[in-house]
Amino acid sequence: MFAQNSSGNKKDNQIVKLYDALEESGFSVAITGAGISIAAGGVSYAGMGARGGIGMMGRNPENMYNGLYRVFLSAAFEHGPTEAHKALARLEEMGKLQGIITTNEDCIHTMAGSKNVAEIQGSFQINTCNDCGHRVYDYEIWNHGEMPRCPECGGVLLPYNVYSHVGLWEEDVKKAQEWMSQADLILIIGTSGYFGSVYWDYRKRNARIIQINQKRTHFDSIAELNIHRDADPVFEELMKLEESEEK
Repeated sequence: MFAQNSSGNKKDNQIVKLYDALEESGFSVAITGAGISIAAGGVSYAGMGARGGIGMMGRNPENMYNGLYRVFLSAAFEHGPTEAHKALARLEEMGKLQGIITTNEDCIHTMAGSKNVAEIQGSFQINTCNDCGHRVYDYEIWNHGEMPRCPECGGVLLPYNVYSHVGLWEEDVKKAQEWMSQADLILIIGTSGYFGSVYWDYRKRNARIIQINQKRTHFDSIAELNIHRDADPVFEELMKLEESEEK
């Protein structure tokens, strides 16, 4: 267990508690939402009213591409992963984080290097041809300055959220359910919802819960620790502790 900061600083002590919880955990899962990606300069679908816009994209894809890239995808490709995204990838590499469950569709966790990511609402790395149904698993096709086309028939490739009308990606929902059934530590980062029974009801009843969220949410009442700060500085401080322990 890491020694408490002698300064008694509340923020420092919260980071120490987070560090200790990760050290003590045998299986940790992070649940992330729009809050972690907004720090990269992006906006949530709700913030840009994009559910309607993305729906329009299916009907008029060529006209929608530039607008979609400008208001949503450019944040991921131009600004890249945040410090929090990078830290989660590093924690996975260190064996301290076993999975990430996210409603984000921007693929930034994958860009940061995380391998075990359950994108329960799909993402821009799950793409289906609007004409022949051929599927392409690659988010980079959205970073070439034009609407991606099917390598089989030349038809328009649509991301999962458009093709499914913002449905659930069942393959990753099953991953999320399995991880939650094993997790003894759950990190809530930049999200405010349980998402009903999709995966939350599969959690171990004695799992510890730590929330990292600038805003107060209904997780406040069930988390053993609420760190009401932006995720980036929290994870920057956490990784400094990790580095000091490795020396």
